[in-house]
Amino acid sequence: MNTQEVIQLEDTFQIPTYRKYPVALVRGEGCYVWDTEGRRYLDFYGGHCVTLLGHCPPRVVQALQEQAARLLFYSNVVYSPVRARAAALLAEMAPERLRHVFFCNSGTEANETALKLARAWTGKPGLIALERGFHGRTLGSLAATEPIGYRKPYLSVLPPTHFVPMGDLEAVERLLDRHDDIAAIILEPIQSMAGVYEAPADYYRELRRLCDRHGVVLIFDEVQTGVGRTGTFSISEQYGIRPDLITLAKSLGSGVPVGAVLVSDKIAAHVKPGDQGTTFGGGMLAMAAVTATLETIRDEGLMARAPAIFERIRQGVADHVVAVRGRGCLIGLELDRPAAPVLARLREQGVLAGSASHPNVIRLMPPLNTPDDAIDAFLETFLQVLVNQPETPTV
Repeated sequence: MNTQEVIQLEDTFQIPTYRKYPVALVRGEGCYVWDTEGRRYLDFYGGHCVTLLGHCPPRVVQALQEQAARLLFYSNVVYSPVRARAAALLAEMAPERLRHVFFCNSGTEANETALKLARAWTGKPGLIALERGFHGRTLGSLAATEPIGYRKPYLSVLPPTHFVPMGDLEAVERLLDRHDDIAAIILEPIQSMAGVYEAPADYYRELRRLCDRHGVVLIFDEVQTGVGRTGTFSISEQYGIRPDLITLAKSLGSGVPVGAVLVSDKIAAHVKPGDQGTTFGGGMLAMAAVTATLETIRDEGLMARAPAIFERIRQGVADHVVAVRGRGCLIGLELDRPAAPVLARLREQGVLAGSASHPNVIRLMPPLNTPDDAIDAFLETFLQVLVNQPETPTV
């Protein structure tokens, strides 16, 4: 099929929940993908922050092929060597005192599980989340997702949540002093979809202190920042703190759907059979992908590459954008004009990048193993597009 035939079929038979790029992809290798007509694109979007090792990383592909020939699936009712290896390796790479894991299928499931664990452990229903935060589209996670456009149709069935501005410790402290029913604070350390915003490191350390004082669970939603994308396995390591729960997904399986919750010793000690469950979470193919992904990151020292990629891009664009935000391979470029025409022009020139809810922000999520020549190719194309894409006049 050609691109137009693919578009017609999908638009006919899928419900229209996404505005899609007019691109039909059929193959990927490293930081490049190819469409049905054979055109190559430099992919700095990564299927929405997923392909941390690029497309079709060889060790992951080999692990999936071998596991598919051996056993496609069995549920958690039995033990599994491939699941055991994945859990042990994840625990080895996780921060100290967060070495218990629950496997699921996606980021929103991981966040749902974390919220359930926090409420069960504290015996409280209340929740604090951050304005502009995004945690998923299923109902439990949606309750912590602040932008009203996501929540409005479902407000009558969502659990109540207190939303506070990112960086505002006084707002958090006031809520904790006035409400004794708060189970957890959940936040994205870097708010990616909002436009790649991060608070000063002291903010996260003070949140840890407030949670300890009030007996509140601190949840880091690292669905996008985790698995080494920012330079450490968890961004919490860069702040010098330990959350009680960390949620992971996106990059964890190199494109195979998988999510996980890293659980602290104190909360794990209170979990008993029946408190949570999943049929497909921890399935054999996903666990093979997790193990191969983590081994590749560890054995090739790829987390150390993240700051160098950030700095090379920052230096290349600094004189041409309003701001460069983020860490490692999660980068927000704020422009002096709307991002949508620039993104469209980049796509025409063979580069895929991401948008944000901030209309002037372009998000870049390149793989950890992106070579310098690919970064330079992006920079050359990006700067050419900016020069040839006039600023939108101020009215």
